[in-house]
Amino acid sequence: MTLEINKDLKFLRKRSKEISEVDNDLKKLISDMTETMNCNNGVGLAAPQVGILSRLIIAKIDGKDLALINPKIVFKNREKETMEEGCLSLPDVVLEIERPTQIRVKATDVNGDPIELNLRGLSARIVQHEIDHLNGKLITDRTSLLYKIRNLFKKKR
Repeated sequence: MTLEINKDLKFLRKRSKEISEVDNDLKKLISDMTETMNCNNGVGLAAPQVGILSRLIIAKIDGKDLALINPKIVFKNREKETMEEGCLSLPDVVLEIERPTQIRVKATDVNGDPIELNLRGLSARIVQHEIDHLNGKLITDRTSLLYKIRNLFKKKR
């Protein structure tokens, strides 16, 4: 079932709660979030974006949809790269965001098993973006005021 994308900025700025159990309800949510992400041509989706303050993300990693429960970044390299990012909850907003190019993430998978992933490039960026949502952060929080103003004027021209 496709879920509605949440665009309520006040809600999206709230921190999500840890998930204590992988049960059938959570598996159904994972399925619905995956369908929602794919129907909206997304590469990632966090539970707050569908109105649920739980620490769950879906990310396209190497072409496969992967659910990460209670993901935590345990390593970020120092090398950073700036790329444009958009967000399903902020339609028509595309901003240049600087992020580490490589991360290590620990999480729980859909079977309730612990996993650890070493991610680089776009996969690392996607997971960082979605974990930001779990912490109540948006891409607009990761840009300078000057960049926001310039971007606004470009759109008005």
